[in-house]
Amino acid sequence: MKYRINIIDDEKQLNDLVRTYLEKEGFYVYSFYTYDEALLHIEDDVHLWIVDIMLDKESGFELLNQIKAVKPDMPIVFMSARDQELDRIIGLEKGCDEYITKPFAPKEMVLRVHNILKRVYKNNPFLISIDGYLIDEVKRKVLKDEEEIDLTTKEYDLLLFFLKNRSLAISREQILSKVWEEFYFGSDRVVDDTLRRLRKKMPNLNIKTIYGFGYRLD
Repeated sequence: MKYRINIIDDEKQLNDLVRTYLEKEGFYVYSFYTYDEALLHIEDDVHLWIVDIMLDKESGFELLNQIKAVKPDMPIVFMSARDQELDRIIGLEKGCDEYITKPFAPKEMVLRVHNILKRVYKNNPFLISIDGYLIDEVKRKVLKDEEEIDLTTKEYDLLLFFLKNRSLAISREQILSKVWEEFYFGSDRVVDDTLRRLRKKMPNLNIKTIYGFGYRLD
């Protein structure tokens, strides 16, 4: 899966340098250069923020407060030109995950970001990555290259059923029973019709037809 990272630092040259290094690692990275600009994006669907403590208007501590108010579990890395123990303590108390002092090697930032993302998201049972798609079970969202795919309730339920039974041959009757539930009355063609729409919206999804039986997600 590809992670999205937001950077806020009013030192444009450093901001752009860090973004370039992270993009080379395959991350989606968005740079902001002012406090107000960053504040407009605190509700973005991102996986990590990199925040400079000394900003143009307010401090990075205040921005962290704003981010955590809407997304309490958001991982945050602080950057600072001040190597002061008090800043580190305040940052950790407020919930930052890393504190890195300027100047630093961009590769060090990349390594720290990798470690944080691995720790925070790798074992998240509610994030599923398959065939270039990212499925978030908690939010019931499906993303492709950071763009949300609009699925109906039954299309999403059908997708989730395939994911939970990956590599297994599933009959239409099983799908009807589990996705449409046992009291559904109607043609089993509803399975084929829903799957046809799902395949159209998610063409990279590797669902094989087992003729005369049903389907299998490989």
